[in-house]
Amino acid sequence: MRLRPRAAFAAALLSAALLAAAVATGALAPSPLAAWRAAGGGPPAPEGSGGADRAGPERDPGTARPGGAGSVEVVVHTPGFWSWAMLDRSTGVIVSGPGEPEATLSTESMIKVWIVADRLRTLSEAGIAVPEPELALARVAIRDSDDQAAETLYRVGGGDAVIERLIRVCGLTGTTAYPAWWSRTEMSATDAVRMGLCVADGRAAGPDWTDWLLEEMRQVRGGTAAADQPHGGRWGIIDALPADQAARLAIKNGWTPILADGTWHVNCLAIADSWIMAVQAQYPIELGLDHGAWVCAEVAGQLLGRPES
Repeated sequence: MRLRPRAAFAAALLSAALLAAAVATGALAPSPLAAWRAAGGGPPAPEGSGGADRAGPERDPGTARPGGAGSVEVVVHTPGFWSWAMLDRSTGVIVSGPGEPEATLSTESMIKVWIVADRLRTLSEAGIAVPEPELALARVAIRDSDDQAAETLYRVGGGDAVIERLIRVCGLTGTTAYPAWWSRTEMSATDAVRMGLCVADGRAAGPDWTDWLLEEMRQVRGGTAAADQPHGGRWGIIDALPADQAARLAIKNGWTPILADGTWHVNCLAIADSWIMAVQAQYPIELGLDHGAWVCAEVAGQLLGRPES
């Protein structure tokens, strides 16, 4: 999702009561990506295609050595740009592919995890209790990928200064801010896993809020179905894991169909106990969100090994 900057800051503030009402609205529909395993990992056909394969030519595969386990070739049939990175938390080694490791894509909603973390840490370091309305904003920004909640926290945190702190605190090398527009921050997949590590090791949210934030990331809900959009973000890397592992996975995705360039910008970030993974994809809008979710799941399935059916 992508939110344009708001002219009036006061209009961006949402009450806790309104947020609670929004969170309580109806059950979320199941994601079409649930069929990913049953389909053997093949890309979903775009709506109205009659099942025809429109995934496009194969890009150059990436080769990785995650955890020293030997080389792993990752091959994904998708048009346009795609990239991935994986960090082994026991060694700190990052592997990535395909092509240039510092190639970037706009983060879209993936960066909300930092916006929330930065606000919580800043208040904690100042000895200020997080106001309940702000905590409610933080919760829906993560669980439901609420744009207005993220915009409010971004502005309260200082706007561009929030992204500048991200680059500095997390030691990012391939990230650039876009003035007054958080979702257009350009980030590489390798920097995305560095941001994930920054969340996991406590630098992002601080000691008081790291466990809370990771738990909220485990509660992300909603799939790719139209009934779940634009808030449903529980898809992608998590679809490649067995249910018991998926339940412990902390995730934050970002996704927007960009009319200006006619493509989807999709980012998937996942934090596990032993690894952190990020996948990025940019492809024609007509392929739909399911295609990007499949790319993330397919990369993860190849890197981690597909779950037993």
